[in-house]
Amino acid sequence: MTIRPATSSDIEAMMALARTSASASHWSREQYQSLILDCPTRRLALIAESSTSANALSGLLVAHHVAPEWELENIVVAADFRRNGIGKLLLDSLIAAARETNSQAVFLEVRESNAAARALYEECGFELNGRRKSYYSNPIEDAIHYRRALCQPISS
Repeated sequence: MTIRPATSSDIEAMMALARTSASASHWSREQYQSLILDCPTRRLALIAESSTSANALSGLLVAHHVAPEWELENIVVAADFRRNGIGKLLLDSLIAAARETNSQAVFLEVRESNAAARALYEECGFELNGRRKSYYSNPIEDAIHYRRALCQPISS
């Protein structure tokens, strides 16, 4: 498995992969182009590729840097590749990139019912940080906030 930065040639495959997940953000081509081409220092778009699959795109991750934190905006793993550690590899790559920017934390929100994603986030060291009542629609559901601190404060 290879994790690499997304390029504009990945946009069609990224859009197709996102459409396979009801819980993923479904962005337009223009939004993907903007995140890849217009603001590479403030956005991170990663691709997980499998060398053993005809459909090489097995996962994607998109994050936004608003110093001193990063926000995970989208993470999707192709159905055939789930439960194989790809989500963890993508999250580890985000955390490494966040550390390179001397950021303090990575945060995200997820549907309360998305048990698989929540288990992955908790396994990767994210901690429950709050909730937004009735944030999601179709169906109406709470958003659960998670945060992972990247450095421990110095105690006095």
